[in-house]
Amino acid sequence: MAIASSILAIVMATFVIFVRIKASKKPATAKKIILPPIFMSTGALMFIHPMFRVTPAQILEALAVGVFFSIFLIKTSSFEIRGTDIYLKRSKAFIFILIGLLVIRIVLKSFLSTTIDYGELSGMFWILAFGMIVPWRIAMFLSYRKLQKELS
Repeated sequence: MAIASSILAIVMATFVIFVRIKASKKPATAKKIILPPIFMSTGALMFIHPMFRVTPAQILEALAVGVFFSIFLIKTSSFEIRGTDIYLKRSKAFIFILIGLLVIRIVLKSFLSTTIDYGELSGMFWILAFGMIVPWRIAMFLSYRKLQKELS
């Protein structure tokens, strides 16, 4: 099960890299920035099932790691004005940071899967990912709004 989820994580990371490259070719919009965390939030429904429930300490640990990882994503995400539109700047560092985060995630999962139940670990990694994407997208949105005011 851990191997399958690691392979899925690699596929998803590859998908994110291609989406990011494609996104930099089209103007950014507030909707494109805000919607991913909203869509991801539906994953919280997993906690309805007892297998995925985590302790308060595990929630805090996963959130802390997610917020820490978001710093790297925030630092490599910036916008620029081209003509009358706002575009996401391409950053080569973003790809390497995403790959690095993926490697860290796989190593952590391999290490933690020996001591934490698979369901709890899945819940923790969802919280970690959500704790990473929300601050990143908030920072992106604030940066976008700042440039949008410059355009007005």
